[in-house]
Amino acid sequence: MKHISTILKVATLIWLILILIELDKLKRDIKELKRTTIGTVTVTMYHPVPNQTDATPYTTASGFKLDKKNPKKDRIIAISRDLKQKLDFGDTVILQGIGKWDGEYVVHDVMNKRFKNRIDILINPNDEATMFKEAKLMIP
Repeated sequence: MKHISTILKVATLIWLILILIELDKLKRDIKELKRTTIGTVTVTMYHPVPNQTDATPYTTASGFKLDKKNPKKDRIIAISRDLKQKLDFGDTVILQGIGKWDGEYVVHDVMNKRFKNRIDILINPNDEATMFKEAKLMIP
């Protein structure tokens, strides 16, 4: 009888673990459904250097201070001025379709007015910059 009780306890525990796993999947699915897609944008990258920013490359347009040893750690983006109509400094966005760069970013900078429908990801000075023509831009 004691053996059956132990088996029932283990089976119940396994069942509860499986329910928790399914609940976690459901929460992720709901979170995905709640995201608002703004559209597709071109994604470029920039380094915190004066010729790509201004005379204060470690301070963004919002006043955010970057970590000089690892500027990309805070996942900062600059947005083109036309996107400023939809996004504000401090907003979190999700970029998809850019490979290892996919994920959440925070708006803390703006780009030169000549750019349209574009996002610039801040990367470290030694990182290689690349461009993606059609990244999906979403608000979580």
